[in-house]
Amino acid sequence: MVPAASDLGSCAPGPGPRAAMRRTREEVDATLQIAKLDRAELLPAVHCLAFGPEAAGDLCLLELEPALCQQLQAGSSLVIRGDKDEPAVLCSKDKTYDLKIADTSNMLLVIPGCKTPDQLKMEDTHCNLTHTEIFGFSNNYWELRRCRPKLKKLKRLLMENTYEGPDSQKEKDSNCSKYTTEDLLDQIQASEEEIMARLQVLNACEIGGYWRILEFDYEMKLLTHVTQLVDSESWSFSKVPLSISLQELGPLEPEEMIEHCLKCYGRKYIEEGEVYFELSADKICRATAQMLLQNAVKFNLAEFQEVWQQSVPEGMITRLDQLKGEVDRRRHCSIY
Repeated sequence: MVPAASDLGSCAPGPGPRAAMRRTREEVDATLQIAKLDRAELLPAVHCLAFGPEAAGDLCLLELEPALCQQLQAGSSLVIRGDKDEPAVLCSKDKTYDLKIADTSNMLLVIPGCKTPDQLKMEDTHCNLTHTEIFGFSNNYWELRRCRPKLKKLKRLLMENTYEGPDSQKEKDSNCSKYTTEDLLDQIQASEEEIMARLQVLNACEIGGYWRILEFDYEMKLLTHVTQLVDSESWSFSKVPLSISLQELGPLEPEEMIEHCLKCYGRKYIEEGEVYFELSADKICRATAQMLLQNAVKFNLAEFQEVWQQSVPEGMITRLDQLKGEVDRRRHCSIY
């Protein structure tokens, strides 16, 4: 790249005699001669730089990858998240980045309207002389490094006040902690899309504008209602109609809770204009095992497997691989 000739009119911030002066072409040529630079190797355009009277040295410069620049230019925003005791992260709509300070031996100058050599090559310039004021400067900049979203805090916050049903005494207590989407965005160091994806993994649902995780006993109560309805109506677990389920179970529990339970334990699909759910045998068997084990301290494996199989809906087969990860979570249990 062939550089354009640049002449720094003042070597220190703030107005001074040199910053106020206007260099001539002859002075620039004399400077090039003293520096032993060949004019033929430079572009004809000359930028004479000088620190303006309000040049700021406290700027925070941020290096962005092209994709993030395009998002900003399209109107998207970037957010820095983190409490006082947490390292800051920067979040786009769908990604999370660590913020790291990178020092540089060269002073970085912020010059509004400054053109690059490539831009100057495309212009018809003939030894023009441009006087430009430096807006700000810095000796370091922030660089971004893609990182995993910090989502452990999300489950901890939601577990502070699990949902036990509309008639629970906790729902009448206004002091119980609840979190809206905006609350979670303020406290969780992750992008909005990453937070929403994690909420889905946690089977969280939005109740009255607040994100809640169902108390396990209440979740099992809802699941029992659903499986008993499937059995009484002789439906296939692969084709559970939503409308009839809501109609039959609505008098027992809020319809949104019934639908949420179907979403947690099944796959939604549409057939001939009707909404159905295909319930997952693995998820139901696992949840049943969790219910049997939740207060267990010691159990015989063979006896547990027998009780487990008897506890799941008819037609479902229990397997130990359905409990992958559950044994590690229950280290207090003794198996014999």
